[in-house]
Amino acid sequence: MAFVVQKFGGTSLADADRIRNVARRVVETHRAGNNVVVVVSAMGKSTDGLIELATQISDTPHPREMDMLLTAGERISMALVAMAIEAHDVPAVSFTGSQAGILTTADHGRAEILDIRAFRVRECLDEGKVAIVAGFQGVSPDSKDVTTLGRGGSDATAVALAAALGASVCEIYTDVDGVFTADPRVVPSARKLDEVTFTEMLELANAGAGVLMARSVEFGIRYNIPIHVRSSFHDGEGTWVKEETMEEPIIRGVAHDESEAKLTVKGVPDRPGVAAAVFEPMGDAGVNIDMIVQNVSSEGITDISFTVPEAQAATAVAVAQSVAADIDATGVDLDTDISKITVVGAGMKSESGVAASMFRILSDAGVNIEMISTSTIRISCVVRGDDTQAAVEALHRGLIGDAS
Repeated sequence: MAFVVQKFGGTSLADADRIRNVARRVVETHRAGNNVVVVVSAMGKSTDGLIELATQISDTPHPREMDMLLTAGERISMALVAMAIEAHDVPAVSFTGSQAGILTTADHGRAEILDIRAFRVRECLDEGKVAIVAGFQGVSPDSKDVTTLGRGGSDATAVALAAALGASVCEIYTDVDGVFTADPRVVPSARKLDEVTFTEMLELANAGAGVLMARSVEFGIRYNIPIHVRSSFHDGEGTWVKEETMEEPIIRGVAHDESEAKLTVKGVPDRPGVAAAVFEPMGDAGVNIDMIVQNVSSEGITDISFTVPEAQAATAVAVAQSVAADIDATGVDLDTDISKITVVGAGMKSESGVAASMFRILSDAGVNIEMISTSTIRISCVVRGDDTQAAVEALHRGLIGDAS
């Protein structure tokens, strides 16, 4: 028997009709002779509703209690999906993350999966039943507390379970047809990709493409689990994310991320150890640093700019102000009106001139570049937030071309 993990996002589970549609898909897969594990997100926007409710109760909800609250959404989904599958006379059993053996770090709101001991899930499958697992959550073996994995964590749950159980594929069902060359809401002419490599998808996910959580792609890379991103509203093929693809175009896609902020430590004495003095406390505070630029020193003084998630900006500013006082820097500036624009493609490894073309296209579009970062298959630029759409449209048109 083939073994398939199917993950359904919140829009696929938004109401009773959609839950029944999910059940139909799962039952068809099961009756085709497959072992099936289903991973579910919370229904619709229910997680956002729970967060809003918590903020009405407390300005600073306790992280442990937030995780207890937020995991309720997936528990509702898993029970309803199990009921809908049972209505087709197919046996199904639902499991919370802890019941499914998903062990995580104790970091509430951003826990990482350490291990999966899916004994109960395996027993369920051996009995010919469909297993439904609540995504986005697990349990810390140290604190014994329920934890959550952060936004998009159900994707990570699904691919990690596929790896732990030896599934042949992990299907990610969503409200779009697959992975596109750009966000169709920004570039209507963007087209669906039939396939993309793991490394390209990881870069796109880290650059802001929200169709897959980056950690889910990392699991796919580590355990070579093919991921099929597809629509839950029709039976058409989506996008295959896998180790190798039939072709490596120069540019696979253009992604953008408006959720970052730029922080600048000004008037930094240019001496050995200063960069470590700035960034070590950031790491200790759990701040994720993305792009870094240090200006050329003038008279022994320089500026250091870097980007952080906007959600961590307040923490980053507090740390930077403390560091600035310690190293005799002149001040700290925060800029939240920025956007990171990224082009990704495995073909860039063997193609020269891509960066020059990108910079010329942005120049012709009247878009100023504030920061630049590169890898072998990625070029990222920070631009003004108001320039996001113009930048993405121009780069897609100039480097990929409009759909015919």
